[in-house]
Amino acid sequence: MTDFELVTAADVELMQGLAQRVTATRPDLVSADASYGELAWIWGHGHAAYGTAWPRRLWFSGDDVVAWGWACLPRQVRRSDGSVKDVTGAFLAYQVHPDCAELVDEVIDWYDGVAAGLERTVLPSAADEFALKRWAAHGYETDVESLGDTGDWTQLNQRDLTDVEQPVLPDGFRFRTADEAGPEAAVRAHVDAWAPSAYTAESYQGVRQTAAYRGDLHVLVEAPDGTMAASTIMWLDEANKTVEFEPVGTHPDYRRLGLGRAMLLHGMHLARAAGATHATVVCLGAPGHPQARGLYYSLGFRELSRDAPLIKTKTAD
Repeated sequence: MTDFELVTAADVELMQGLAQRVTATRPDLVSADASYGELAWIWGHGHAAYGTAWPRRLWFSGDDVVAWGWACLPRQVRRSDGSVKDVTGAFLAYQVHPDCAELVDEVIDWYDGVAAGLERTVLPSAADEFALKRWAAHGYETDVESLGDTGDWTQLNQRDLTDVEQPVLPDGFRFRTADEAGPEAAVRAHVDAWAPSAYTAESYQGVRQTAAYRGDLHVLVEAPDGTMAASTIMWLDEANKTVEFEPVGTHPDYRRLGLGRAMLLHGMHLARAAGATHATVVCLGAPGHPQARGLYYSLGFRELSRDAPLIKTKTAD
C-alpha cells in the first residue's frame, strides 16, 4: 500500500535522530541531503511552499526510526526575479541505518510507487556499496550528466575544531547574528547571495520554527553601509558535538574580500564555545565548481563522503 503522508516537523526530528545515530558510527554513510542540519534547512525553508509535494515514509524499530524516505515530486518554484521554474521529475532523500541495510529495498519500492511514471533521481552515499547494488537491481543507473565536469553532485567535508585561526575582516565590516540583526536582514542576506532565490520571509519563519535552529548561531557579516554582505546558518548536533554550515553565501558585490573565510572562522569559534569539536560543510564536487571547495579546503576541511547520483527514466519501469 503506497504511503502518501506528508513530511511534518515532528518527522524531521525523527529523521534527525537517525542522522545522529548514523553519524556516530558511519558518518560516511550520511549523504549530504540526509544530514542533521540539511534536514532542518530543507524542511524549514521549503515546507510552506512545497510541502504538499513532499510525501514520506518512516520505518521503525521500537520508538526509533531506522529508515526513512522523503520524495520531492513535481512542483513550481517561484523566484525573487519573478521567474518560475517547473520541476517535472522526482527526487528522493533517504537514510537507512546500517544495521537495517535490507530496508533499502522497501525504500526503493516505496519511491517507485509514489513517483511512478516520472523520471526519478536519488543521491546515495558513494560509500554505501550494499545500497548501490540494490538501486542497480531496481533499474537505477549512474546519472552521467550529473557526474560531468559541471555536474551538481555534492561532497560532505569535515574538520576538527582543535586549532582554529582568528578571523580577520576588512576595515568597517563586523560580525552580527540573526538574533541581533533581525529577520528582515537575515532574509535579505540570503536572497542577495543566492539571487534569483525562492527564499522569502515565510521561508525564514519556517527555518526559525525548526527545533535545531539557533539565532545566535546564524552569522552575518555587515558591510560599512549596512548591507548584510555574507551569511551562514550553523546547525549544532549536540549528541555528536558537531556543527554543520548550511547554507553559506556572499553578496556578489562583496566577493573576493575574504568575508566568507572570516565568517566561517568566526562561526567555528562560536561553535566551539557552544560545545562542538567538529565541523562539516557541503559543496559541489565537480571540477567545474572549484570556488566553494577551494575556500573550504583552505580552511582545513577535507572530503568525508560524496554522492553517487543515480537516475531511473520513465521508460525503465
